[in-house]
Amino acid sequence: MAELRARAGRNDALSSLVRLDFHHLLTLSSGSMRHTVDFAEYTLEPGRWLWLRPGQMLQVGDYASAEGTVILFEKDFLDPATTAAARLDDAHSPVLLIPADEDAQALCHAADHLGREFHARPPGLPAHVHIVVLRHLLAGLLLRLAYLAPGADTSAAEPNNTFLRFRDAVERDFARTRRIEDYARALGYSPRTLARATLAATGIGAKEFIDRRVILDAKRLLAHDDRSASAIAARLGFSGAANFTKYFHLRTGQTPLAFRATVRGRHGATRPTPGVLDT
Repeated sequence: MAELRARAGRNDALSSLVRLDFHHLLTLSSGSMRHTVDFAEYTLEPGRWLWLRPGQMLQVGDYASAEGTVILFEKDFLDPATTAAARLDDAHSPVLLIPADEDAQALCHAADHLGREFHARPPGLPAHVHIVVLRHLLAGLLLRLAYLAPGADTSAAEPNNTFLRFRDAVERDFARTRRIEDYARALGYSPRTLARATLAATGIGAKEFIDRRVILDAKRLLAHDDRSASAIAARLGFSGAANFTKYFHLRTGQTPLAFRATVRGRHGATRPTPGVLDT
């Protein structure tokens, strides 16, 4: 964190709202940090981990006294088997991870080992071999984080396969259709079955689940770049800006442009590039 503060300098670059291009792992040894990730707030304290993924919106606050480690990596750095096992492409993985006591020390050791190896290549070790070593050490850390002891990050039961298939379909097609009936037909379920599975897994209805995913992407686009409401509406599958504005206002209480003005005023200027955290 000290190095990142030095990079940010007087411009306080870390406090800008950015859309991430890299995976970020953050853990602290002292102090605390507040983060806004996809417009929800999280507090990072020693012993906890924050796992941020490409595409998410990040704004860091109150980091002046925090000390710890930030690990950045591109999504294609690891081999396909590790990528699948560690669920790197799971857009619904939790952001804040709270390891149980039996995991916390092992994670700390894994991060320390990775850090030492990254900063000092052993004499005589070829560069390409050093990269392989880093890849394996990072894989071990990610797999530990992806499979924390039950209760460490959530006490909820594992979602059933019906909901998981629906969730993946929404992630893939939310800009194409917002109709439950279309997902039910494509997956071979009845709308009622999808509704029951979604309610059991998330506590909300299937239509609400779809709508929240659409709104999240709309907020990301409004916060991240200067595309017009019409262009964002077209990207999200709406027939026009008026329909998109009505849909957005009904679910957020703001028009798209009012939300853009609010979020940019609250978080400062946004950057289309990853910024200091991703350099």
